[in-house]
Amino acid sequence: MKTILAADIGATNSRFGHFVLDQRSTLSKKGTIWFETKRSSSFVQLLNRLDKENFSLTPQQADMVVIAVAGPVERKTFSSPPFISWTIDITNAFEDCGIRRCFLINDFVAQAYACCSPVATSKTVILNGTADSGAALVTLGAGSNLGKAVLVPDGHGGFIALPSEGGHTNMPLVSDQELEFSQFVCALTKEPYLTQNTVVSGKGLSFIHHFLTGEQLDPETIGETVNANDETVRWMATFYARVCRNFALDCLAMGGVYITGGVAAKLPLLIKHPSFEKEFQNSKTMEHILIKIPVFLMTDEENGLWGAACFGKLQLF
Repeated sequence: MKTILAADIGATNSRFGHFVLDQRSTLSKKGTIWFETKRSSSFVQLLNRLDKENFSLTPQQADMVVIAVAGPVERKTFSSPPFISWTIDITNAFEDCGIRRCFLINDFVAQAYACCSPVATSKTVILNGTADSGAALVTLGAGSNLGKAVLVPDGHGGFIALPSEGGHTNMPLVSDQELEFSQFVCALTKEPYLTQNTVVSGKGLSFIHHFLTGEQLDPETIGETVNANDETVRWMATFYARVCRNFALDCLAMGGVYITGGVAAKLPLLIKHPSFEKEFQNSKTMEHILIKIPVFLMTDEENGLWGAACFGKLQLF
C-alpha cells in the first residue's frame, strides 16, 4: 500500500488530500484539508501547517507528493504563480522539507487527469454529443482566474496532460459594444488588452454587470440576484461559450470539453443558458464538428486533488 499527498495550490485556497493506493492499484481518498493561501507567507510555511493542524498525512510520511499550482512550471521544479505572492521550488525537496519523492505540476494538468479519475463519474452533461475515447479532451475553468489544459491519448491506452496559460491571451471581441466593454475594463484595470482570464473569471462577472447597469457589485451578490433574463447572464454565458468553443477547436477536442472552477459550479445558469449553446456551436465552417462535442460540468471542488493523485499513481508504476 502506497500513500500520496496531493496538493492543489490556488490563488484563493490551498487544498491537500491524503490518498491511498492499494495492491490492486485502486486509489481512494482518506481525508482533505483546506487553507487560505494568502495566510501563508511562503510555500514551506504552508506545508508546515499540515503538521500543526495534525493532518493525517504529512509530506515527510508520504511515498509520493504531487503539488499542483496555479501557474506555469519551469524545469519541472519551479513556479512563480502570477496571483500568489511567493514561489515554489522543489529542487531540493528532501533537504528543505524531508520529502522523499515530489512532483510539481500545473493545476490544470491536475484538472485534466481528474477527467479520467473516479471523481469524473459525478460530472453533469451540459451539451449532448458523442465523445471519441481516442481523441483529445480539454478542461478549462474559471474561479479567481481562468485555467486550461489538454488531455491527449498516449497511444497505449492512457493519456498525457499538456498545460496551458491560454487564459492570459486576448479575449475575442465580435461587436462594437463588446469593444466598448473592452475599453471600459482596460481603463479600470490598466491592462494593455482584455484577457480571457479577466472576462470569464469571477471578477469578469462584476465587470460585465458594471458595464451594463452601472452597478458595482461583487460576483457573489450578482450570483444571488440574477436570473436567465438578465443581460449580465447572457453576456457572461456568451463569453464563456466563446472561450470553450475556441479552445475545443484549437485542440480538436472530440473527447469532450470539461468545465470546472467555482464560477460555473456556483452559477451553473451561465453554462445552461441558451446563449451558451448558441455561441459554442456558432461556426460557419465547424458547426458540424462542434455539435458532436459533448460539454460536461465538473462540480467537485476537490477535482484537482484527485487529478494530482492520479498523476502520482502513474509515477509509482
